Amino acid sequence: MVFKIFDLYDVEEVKVSDQALAPYINLEPKLLVKSHGRNVGKFTQSKVHIIERLANRLAVPGHVGKKHKIITSQSTGKYTTNMATVLRALKIIAEKKKVNPLQILVQAIENGSPRDEITTIEYGGARYPQAVDVSPLRRVNLAIRWMVQGSHQKSFGKKKKIAETLSTEIMNAADMNMESYSLSKKNEAEKQADSAR
Repeated sequence: MVFKIFDLYDVEEVKVSDQALAPYINLEPKLLVKSHGRNVGKFTQSKVHIIERLANRLAVPGHVGKKHKIITSQSTGKYTTNMATVLRALKIIAEKKKVNPLQILVQAIENGSPRDEITTIEYGGARYPQAVDVSPLRRVNLAIRWMVQGSHQKSFGKKKKIAETLSTEIMNAADMNMESYSLSKKNEAEKQADSAR
């Protein structure tokens, strides 16, 4: 018997083309995607299903940098509310693209994850930006964070619902469309890293 995510989407056919990210994008077949917060320890984020990580990120969508924005009623940290939003977004993707939405989500994460970024090094009392490679786990986390932040900014105070903007953001990132917030943030991070080599 083949388990599908929420008995809707088959994960067996989803392929991760970026081999560096493959161990960190968990696509284990489960009926209910819920870890109950029991993932304590090193690299346990990679054991959490990618759908659940997206839903968990929706709980804190508006925090960009040090600015703490309002938490909206559409995402109050409730698992059922956030997962319903993710499922609605996946349904929109499935209707528009006519393919498995999980494959589109994986492509979006691969396209939206930066390979380099900058860190600050203090040397002799002065601070210098230094380009560093991004670890695969952080690459996945950044891609998910930017997709959620971009979709939140486009839906906050607007008529569009978060599920619609999230599905649009995921599809744009998967298609390498530069209207995607995550792709623009990735390009910005990589350009800064290039100039700090």
